[in-house]
Amino acid sequence: MRKHFYFGWLILLAAAPLIAAEPSKPVDPGVQKEKALGIGGFFFRSQNPKVLSKWYLDNLGINLIPDSYGKDPWTQEAGPTAFAPVSVNSKIIADPNKVWTLNFRVKNLDAMAAQLRAAGIAVEVDPQTYPNGRFAQLQDPEGNPIQLWEFKLDLKVKEPAPDKAPQQKEK
Repeated sequence: MRKHFYFGWLILLAAAPLIAAEPSKPVDPGVQKEKALGIGGFFFRSQNPKVLSKWYLDNLGINLIPDSYGKDPWTQEAGPTAFAPVSVNSKIIADPNKVWTLNFRVKNLDAMAAQLRAAGIAVEVDPQTYPNGRFAQLQDPEGNPIQLWEFKLDLKVKEPAPDKAPQQKEK
């Protein structure tokens, strides 16, 4: 699937500085700008938040928001994070009626897919391995799209995307 190849490019672009972005006012090059350190939370509407929170805990190991400051929240492992607005026509989000997809990094995609299937959850594992890793698609009980990503540590893309490849001259 091409969308995963493009996703690899998105990851590389997300890690780079903002490209072709013009600040609204001049920025003093000697002043270090603050930046986001990571995603601190992801909030979305649910028909039944308690049931859905338990589903994420039971099936993906994501701790619920603590009910007191003495309890630990879910802490993700360090690794790449793609943050990219995509075109409304993008195939990265398979369902055109949804506006987001949540991508979780996993250590072993096959083991996670087997665990989810054993719990009765439909998981579609993409058979292709991409330069940035392997992917699977599923939905939570409310139909929200989820992508699982078994990432490769070497995210250097060795070939340009097909639509960005240099044109070959005909002889």
